[in-house]
Amino acid sequence: MSTKDLPIGIVGAGIGGLAAAIALRRGGHDVVVFEQAKQFARVGADINLTPNAVRALDGLGAGEAARVTAARPSHRISRSYDSGEETSRLEMADAAEQRYGAPQLTIHRADLLAALTAMVPAECVQLGKRAASIAQDDEAVTVRFEDGSEARVSALLGADGIHSAVRTAMFGAESPRFTGIVAYRAVVPAERVAGVPNLGAFTKWWGPNPQSQIVTFPLNRGKDVFIFATTAQDTWHLESWTAPGSVEELRAQYADYHGEARALLDACDTVLKTALYERDPMPAWTLGRMALLGDAAHPMLPFMAQGAGMAIEDAVVLARHLEGVPAQELPEALRRYEQARLDRTSRVQLGSRGNNWLRDGGNADWVYGYDAWAVPLAPAEAAAGA
Repeated sequence: MSTKDLPIGIVGAGIGGLAAAIALRRGGHDVVVFEQAKQFARVGADINLTPNAVRALDGLGAGEAARVTAARPSHRISRSYDSGEETSRLEMADAAEQRYGAPQLTIHRADLLAALTAMVPAECVQLGKRAASIAQDDEAVTVRFEDGSEARVSALLGADGIHSAVRTAMFGAESPRFTGIVAYRAVVPAERVAGVPNLGAFTKWWGPNPQSQIVTFPLNRGKDVFIFATTAQDTWHLESWTAPGSVEELRAQYADYHGEARALLDACDTVLKTALYERDPMPAWTLGRMALLGDAAHPMLPFMAQGAGMAIEDAVVLARHLEGVPAQELPEALRRYEQARLDRTSRVQLGSRGNNWLRDGGNADWVYGYDAWAVPLAPAEAAAGA
């Protein structure tokens, strides 16, 4: 098989990897996605898709399916943890759709993955493929898997998360850093907390320090309320998103929060707990015929709710840079993609770490108004000088 006949390989069938597969296929490329899991399962967190992410999904053709189970928060509200004072309020829903071309959606990660998976032909996805080694030459990338098989692709995209095997193959081993912050997640039926105001809004209760907060938003078309709370805790390092936590510990951590916030915690029957990890922004994401996207390139704390959004944006901008590009020119096109995305994702990554986004109001346009389908492509000369 000649290089021009080889598909583009994607490691990781998460949100970024599937979005990239859809976008690249729309651009005329053959694609194969390698996923280490042996089957798709309903795991992961509930996520907030801000208008920039939904607009990108709509362009992929996945937005309508995502809306079936999603909720549309009415507002984005910031409140002080103790007094309950509102420090900012942004109208979302129809107002966001009019301003940005898409609403905010809050949805379970599995429902979004299902919407994306439905758009990728089954023959394009290979399950049970955990990469054991990755090597490239001038013409292609060879991936050897733990099951003994191997694949040769014209380019390889790492969409395999914060512990990316592709990133390690490109730049060497490096462990993500524990932030000293843990997160609790819970879902309660909205009818159980019917007396609490603003259940239809995305509400962030800002705590006494940057590590402490409670975020709530509607799920399942408003039938449930999702609770995401973080606090400093150096003694817990487990990164699993499915590890059980203690409801009593959850309530004790936020005992000094406003009564409306505590009412939501009091309604929790079960809670999951995980440690939060991060990396610093990278100076480069590409190396020859390999490139990174999503958490593999820029894992970030959840405080701006942009992890999934940045991955979807990456996928769209990447595919636009690769559209119509022959195999021999893929390395240059990948560098142009990097050039187009590096500044924005680094700014969001550092902003998420700072955890001050919209606390006291401000203009959300630079984040929410971004249109991955319309932003200018990086010129070839910029890539050559990068």
